[in-house]
Amino acid sequence: MNANELTIAAARDALRKREISAVDLTMACLTAIDAGDALNAFVHKTPEIALDQARAADERLKGEAPDLCGIPLGIKDLFCTKGVPSQAASGILKGFKPEYESTVTSKLFDAGAVMLGKLNMDEFAMGSSNETSVYGNAVNPWKVDDRKLTPGGSSGGSAAAVAADLCLGATGTDTGGSIRQPAAFTGITGIKPTYGRVSRWGIVAFASSLDQAGPMTKSVRDAAILLQAMSGHDPKDSTSADIPVPDFEAALTGDIRGKKIGIPKEYRMDGMPAEIDALWAQGIAMMKDAGAEIVDISLPHTKYALPTYYVIAPAEASSNLARYDGVRYGHRAKLAAGDGITDMYEKTRAEGFGPEVQRRIMVGTYVLSAGFYDAYYNRARKVRALIKRDFEQVFAAGVDAILTPATPSSAFGLGEMANADPVEMYLNDVFTVTVNLAGLPGVSVPVGLDSKGLPLGLQLIGRPWDEAGLLNHAHVLERAAGFVAKPAKWW
Repeated sequence: MNANELTIAAARDALRKREISAVDLTMACLTAIDAGDALNAFVHKTPEIALDQARAADERLKGEAPDLCGIPLGIKDLFCTKGVPSQAASGILKGFKPEYESTVTSKLFDAGAVMLGKLNMDEFAMGSSNETSVYGNAVNPWKVDDRKLTPGGSSGGSAAAVAADLCLGATGTDTGGSIRQPAAFTGITGIKPTYGRVSRWGIVAFASSLDQAGPMTKSVRDAAILLQAMSGHDPKDSTSADIPVPDFEAALTGDIRGKKIGIPKEYRMDGMPAEIDALWAQGIAMMKDAGAEIVDISLPHTKYALPTYYVIAPAEASSNLARYDGVRYGHRAKLAAGDGITDMYEKTRAEGFGPEVQRRIMVGTYVLSAGFYDAYYNRARKVRALIKRDFEQVFAAGVDAILTPATPSSAFGLGEMANADPVEMYLNDVFTVTVNLAGLPGVSVPVGLDSKGLPLGLQLIGRPWDEAGLLNHAHVLERAAGFVAKPAKWW
């Protein structure tokens, strides 16, 4: 086994036993990254920073050191990293190198983690297939025919890099499923924490009431270790919760006897592929075998989740993205003689934003405009409150976690959705958006392969602030499923 194939937990132990140095571990990843250019996962490589951090980690490991000390990670391009390009995969931020470090990356570096580079993603995190990136498509390491498959989105580069063993773990962000859907498409674990558990400061904003950062890893234990380091109160983020962070790894007891797992009837969608349905049934049986009680539940407002999300998210995006005007940072269009400030705004934004981002800004501006504010945005806010209440009632009735599919299909081919109605693409988020609208924690765990040999995941949704319990449920599911498949190396 090459060092880059280790899990975070295994590498942590090997580093402490002096079986490997942080520099050797980092070199193994840097070599894998250079050999993995066909995946287009890493878009800004930072080998010098990585090796400096690895050398510092080796010094630190001579004494007491945190769990992540010496662990090489990939960082999604949405996180601002000081002096390193942070473009949110958009042309409008070309050349932008922040003068500051996001809270999450600061926490990771304080814990001794090593940054290998920045990872590909959908532009401004808007997309479900990593096809809206200014860097070009990220490619799924899983391949079953001559097509190149999507790794999912928006955290597609993070998912591809972890699945292909280019890094030991990665940061992702999730606004409507952007950690969980790519994790399911690439056979890895991804958790979106409760809204407010992880600071959003220094992460380029898409929809501020929905965005949450989280870990993407090779196992549930790794997700617990990485989430621990990312979490915590941050006074710089007014939505960050001042709630103690439990020891997530210690919570992985593997015992869920007597716990209630809810199965929502509304998630049995019309036209759901038989394989997804069968996988779900398998997951239910696994939880039952582990001693959990399976209860049928109803989340009646689920059917309104997608339209609600696609009103609220673009509305917040149109407001957040108004700051990209060519004045202060990033790209500025070349102007003709006689062009005024309005021309500069219009030309800069037309050149800098890709079509999907433009589409969502326009939808968002429309639903916030005077004549339509009540009809769309206010109504969506009310429905969001009802979706949240559905979950609150289920948890109040004693349900500990909810088990659902993670995605409506396995990974599809890059370019296959290109001419489809955009709504077709938005349907990829059908199982995941409710969790963001309600601010709940959700985790995707790889459970099996479809008939083509592509990974499929199941999603567990937890009570607010109960990532510890949620990860333990995920740990049980992971152990029962015994998913160990890896993509055959073709890149």
